[in-house]
Amino acid sequence: MDRKRLRKYNRMIMAILSIILLSSVLTFAEGEGNVYIIPLEGEVGPAMEQFVAGSILTALEDPDTQGIIFTIDTYGGRVDSAENISEMIIDIPVKTASFVTPRAISAGVLLTISADYVTMAPGSNIGSAETIPDTEKALSAWTGELRSVAQEKGRDPELIAAMADKRIAIQDVVEEGELLNLTAAEALDLELSDYTARGISEVLAVMGLSNANTVELEISRAVRIAQVLTSSLVAPMLLSLGMIGLIIEVMTAGFGVGGTMSLIAFSLYFGGSILAGNTGMAVILVFLAAIALLLIEAMAPGFGIAGLGGLVLIIVSVVMASSTTGVAVVSLAVAFLMSIIALILIIKYAPKSSYFDRLTLGIKMTSDSGYTSTERREDLVGKKGIVTSYLRPSGTVEVDGERIDAVSEGVYLEAGTNVQVIRMEGRRIVVKKID
Repeated sequence: MDRKRLRKYNRMIMAILSIILLSSVLTFAEGEGNVYIIPLEGEVGPAMEQFVAGSILTALEDPDTQGIIFTIDTYGGRVDSAENISEMIIDIPVKTASFVTPRAISAGVLLTISADYVTMAPGSNIGSAETIPDTEKALSAWTGELRSVAQEKGRDPELIAAMADKRIAIQDVVEEGELLNLTAAEALDLELSDYTARGISEVLAVMGLSNANTVELEISRAVRIAQVLTSSLVAPMLLSLGMIGLIIEVMTAGFGVGGTMSLIAFSLYFGGSILAGNTGMAVILVFLAAIALLLIEAMAPGFGIAGLGGLVLIIVSVVMASSTTGVAVVSLAVAFLMSIIALILIIKYAPKSSYFDRLTLGIKMTSDSGYTSTERREDLVGKKGIVTSYLRPSGTVEVDGERIDAVSEGVYLEAGTNVQVIRMEGRRIVVKKID
């Protein structure tokens, strides 16, 4: 065989080997490697944010990772957390896909469109992304973020913005005054989604990774607990219950229901914040210092530097435990409003409540200690006395040399205040301040 012929055969063999090698490489690229599945479920907030950050890190530390699928099932949540999660998804260097099953409402819209591929399960829906409150400033910033991400990912920005701003009208799609909400079929028809997938296998096919191995990550119990405790509904309620409990404790003798309720509520509030990764043990130390100052204040009449310092430290601890100052302000505003309402109700109805009487007069006061039973003491009505232990609104007064359990008419009376017995309510003596 001459050299020319040999060279020809050699080139043919090399070409065949190249084709085989290239096919092997392509087969390896599609058939091997891992795709991580990260669930985005429940309220979008700090807990979800921390979970997503850790999950993405886990996926990218795997050298065989070829893609990440985010399964989305949420009614929405906080805008700041949604924006942070969106940035994380956009910055992922491998293929990403979102799989809406069964809903991506409100903040979930931003999470969905942040991925490279958008898929939806049959019967799922996406939209209704209006901010609460829907002020012009908040709405403008939010729709701007939605438009920006939509443009970056090749989605119709006007279509996405119409999900948040009801002033936007799109012919044959949504009328002015309505928020856009789309089913899976409608989203596919409008090219918002790339495919209506019946399962993860079809999502993998859309990504071009049909034969990849899937690794499913699960939301831990700690994260789910943190989601509940730091939610926009539960967190302000816990803060409110904590402050209301403090008020009840300050107004009653000894340590009772109010103090217990306050400790449980505050423990859950700050515990949820720690689980969500918002803060560390420093906030607990600040809060304990606040409680110490309030206890000092409770032991003395009036309201002075210790009480003021305690309130300031509570505010500081709440700010430290919140992801943003704005969230802290909203939570504190709700808590203070609820506390004021509770205080008004306590002052108005507590003196007339036998249950509150059991709370406030639960300490044994025997005759050996100089106390006299208040049962059927109608003879005291109209008599004058002096407060011996300040009334909050319960305490003791001295009438004709006797120390007697009494309650004020819902007002705070310091020791040494002159009072008069105005009526009997069952076994309780009710007094009022006199000049």
